Amino acid sequence: MPRADFYLIDKPRFRDDPLLLVCELAKRAFASEQPTLILARSQDQAEALDEKLWEFDEHAFIPHQLAGDDDDAITAVLIVPPGVPTADRPLVINLRDDCAPGLFERVLEVVPADDDQRTGSRERWKTYRAAGFEVAKHDM
Repeated sequence: MPRADFYLIDKPRFRDDPLLLVCELAKRAFASEQPTLILARSQDQAEALDEKLWEFDEHAFIPHQLAGDDDDAITAVLIVPPGVPTADRPLVINLRDDCAPGLFERVLEVVPADDDQRTGSRERWKTYRAAGFEVAKHDM
């Protein structure tokens, strides 16, 4: 059964820097050897996340890149800006307003701290559940 985990940003360190939570999730995914897509909201967010993954933890190395070149298939973590086609992967970290497209075993939804921005996450929760996903919530 596919699974959707919703990570609600709550702790001050993630409120101050939401991309830090994304980096932590990518670090866990890489440690568990799961090829991962990170679906960014915009090109700017994708580039910011690319830089953040290099600097957020001086003891961690997470092989990653922006999607769209010949090394995509061998890179552990692909950051995907809107409009860039990529092959499906078992794990998706979704930062977009819509449900993650494609075939995957697990999706991690990062939910902003602001209540106004959580509305879309509630709809995605319902959509995943209706599609037969096991759904869970985690306060971060």
